[in-house]
Order: sequence, then C-alpha cells, then structure tokens
Amino acid sequence: MISFKNITKIYFLILIIGLASCSSSKKEILYMQNARYGQPEIIENLNEIRVQPQDKVSIVVSCKEPELASLFNLVSAQRTIGSKGGSGSSGASGISAYTVDNYGDINFPVLGRIKIAGLTRQEISDKIADMLIKGDWVSDPVVTVEFANLHFTALGEVGSPGTHSIDNDRITLLEAISMAGDLTIYGNRNITVIREEDGKRTKYLVDLKDDNLFNSPVFYIKQNDVIYVEPNGVKAGQASVNENPLKSVSMWMSIATFLMSIGLIIFK
Repeated sequence: MISFKNITKIYFLILIIGLASCSSSKKEILYMQNARYGQPEIIENLNEIRVQPQDKVSIVVSCKEPELASLFNLVSAQRTIGSKGGSGSSGASGISAYTVDNYGDINFPVLGRIKIAGLTRQEISDKIADMLIKGDWVSDPVVTVEFANLHFTALGEVGSPGTHSIDNDRITLLEAISMAGDLTIYGNRNITVIREEDGKRTKYLVDLKDDNLFNSPVFYIKQNDVIYVEPNGVKAGQASVNENPLKSVSMWMSIATFLMSIGLIIFK
C-alpha cells in the first residue's frame, strides 16, 4: 500500500514539474543578448525604400505660378495644392497616385513616360525636377513624392497581426515588429521574413536574440515583406494539450491532489 509520505512526495514532484514546464527562460525571450553597449558601430547598409513595379506613389509639382504647376499634376492633386494638409499626402487629402507599371514606368503629365522603379523618393523628386528645369517648363519646381500603398505584413505570435503601412523612407525590422505590437511571450525569437524581389521569393531566418541581426539582409524592411513569428515550445505544448487532455499538467496535478486528499482520509 502506498504510504501517505510517498503520496506527498509524488504530489510535490508533479507540482515542480508543472511549474517548470510553464515557465519561460529569459534566454528564450530577451532580444540582442550579446549586444555590446557603449561601442559605436558603423552603419554600412542604410537602405531606403526603393520603388518597385505595382507600387503607388503620389507626385505633386508646385512652383510660384500655380497655373503652370497644374499642368504637371493629376486632377485630384490640383485641388489640394495650397490647401491645408495638401502637401502630397496620400491619406485624407485624396491625392491620386501613379501606379508603377511592370516596366517600372509611370505616365507623367506633359513629360510622358518616366522610369522610376529602383529609385528612392528623393531620387524621383530630383529626376522630375531636373526634367522640368532642363525642358524649360518650370524654373523653380518643388516636387513632393509620397508613398501611397507600401506595406508589410506581420503574422503569428505578434500583438497586432495584419498589414501595416510604410510611410518612412526606411524602416527596420525592429521598428516593424514594434508597429505590429511586439512579439508575444509565446513568440519564437527566431523569426521568418519572406521577401519577393525581382520575380523571386526568398525566406530569411533572423535570430532576434543575436546582436548580429543588424547585419541581416532583411534588417531593413521592404514593401510587401511578410514577417512570420512561430509559437514557441510553451504555446505549442498548450495546443498539444488541447488536442490530448492526457498531456495536461493541471489534470495530473488535480489527480495528485485527489490522491493526497484520499491519503489524508485513510491515514488520518
């Protein structure tokens, strides 16, 4: 017959196992664990967002003569020139955007087809301004370029999964994770970034626990990137328990508690 002393030992053993299985090690959660503090590092790859085919960009030309500038703007853009908040934003201002075709071109008023694929916002602005000046169209052009539909997607164990807009010229992986509500406590710190570029799809694995993440080719996010965060072992174990109740620690702890109660009655 099992003694009350042995039942007590079994109960506490199950209790310890349960607590150990429910706890997450700091080593599995903390970012950049081998970071070197106070040591400046040269930023070698300061990658800005570059326009790709099928992107949408709003381009607004302005100058001292509004009537002249209107020749180079889409109809809806003309209504916003000089109005409050109408500086080329593609949000509530309602400015129409140019869609970059599969050849990397846009059809610009008066100037015709212009190749902008592979260029940054500043490079597009400089290129169009240069064309306006050299063609004797406008002597003092101000060309404002804004992104209209650039976004990335975050899936899995993040606080706010879904599609998030890119408004800046560059955005880092850490900033993108922050925009997505950060990883949950159940998120694996080895994350996957899927990138489609030049007709090819490439999957990258990034270890957020390693300070070398700054050297990753996907540290700077590009439009249409997909960030996927897998559940860690704890979350996967919970899912397994839901499928098979026999694996539940709480169930075995309940059984142990029941056996201990019986032991107290028998050996009282």
